[in-house]
Amino acid sequence: MKMKIKYFLAAATLLLVLGFAITSCKNNLPDNFTVVFYNVENLFDTKNDEGIRDGDFTPEGAIVWDEQKYTKKLHDIARVLSAIDSVNLPVLIGLAEVENLGVLVDLTSQTKLKAGNYEIVHFDSPDERGIDVALLFRREFFTPLHARPYPLTFDFDRDDHTRDMLYVKGIAGNHDTLHLMINHWPSRSGGKEKSDPKRQAAAYSARQVVDSILKFNPFANIIIMGDLNDNPTDDNVILALDAKRINDEVKTVEIYNLAINKFEHGEGTLYYKSWDLFDQIIVSGNILNGNTQYKLNSKDIQILKEEWMLFTNRSGVKVPNRMAGRSEYYGGFSDHLPVYIQFSK
Repeated sequence: MKMKIKYFLAAATLLLVLGFAITSCKNNLPDNFTVVFYNVENLFDTKNDEGIRDGDFTPEGAIVWDEQKYTKKLHDIARVLSAIDSVNLPVLIGLAEVENLGVLVDLTSQTKLKAGNYEIVHFDSPDERGIDVALLFRREFFTPLHARPYPLTFDFDRDDHTRDMLYVKGIAGNHDTLHLMINHWPSRSGGKEKSDPKRQAAAYSARQVVDSILKFNPFANIIIMGDLNDNPTDDNVILALDAKRINDEVKTVEIYNLAINKFEHGEGTLYYKSWDLFDQIIVSGNILNGNTQYKLNSKDIQILKEEWMLFTNRSGVKVPNRMAGRSEYYGGFSDHLPVYIQFSK
């Protein structure tokens, strides 16, 4: 039976590429409809894949990545995600830093997430490290209609291969069409200024998709989520992506960043010398105006930050307890905290 389930999930991605719905929603949404984004920090299996820089994540690698550590990682991620809502598991989960479809099958079939009957949308991307983004969705509450990856290339650096953006269009419950965009923009490796043009290119690429959706339907329900490797007030987010601050007049044809307020009050999702809020959720004006079956509970993202997810650093600051450093295994959860938004009937 397990093999059949795994085969079905693998085939599901192909069906999505062709634009067919995998399943149909059998029930209305639960009282709380939760959307989560989580950078899970290097969810790798233990195999050394040719052409991918995943050697550290093998039994012979720097952190001695074996089945025991891999299994612990799966259960740690599931523990975090299942703690977001004490009543219902999240309906939609965007993930970053997953290696392949196999680790997602293990995550959804061997942990606390099994009760959610999650299905998977995933495409392999050309990232040198082999990390991708993905979407988990609860089949009884969300019907995918179409999905595709948006590759990101750079005219000024054609040798750099990074992860794609994932786009999924689907029906929530039996009513609202959602456009989901899951991002993991290029890192700040080499310094913020040097790497900035690549994140700017990612922002413009995402904006083109937004504009194409809104041109067809100005009242579209768009949710952009991801690790942008920029803060909500950085130029790539404010200017290139044009994700606005929420004000008194919310326009349906604009997109609004739900992370700005948290960041300006000193909150963040990862810590390096100070708090950064790279993990963000951005929504279209139609969602903020409440023209949907479910209403957004808060105009701010929420950050899950439980004591058991944290580690006290040398400066006495409680920061995300990460899984591993450059060549040392720590046994934590992730170097990022998850963010989420919640809708209610």
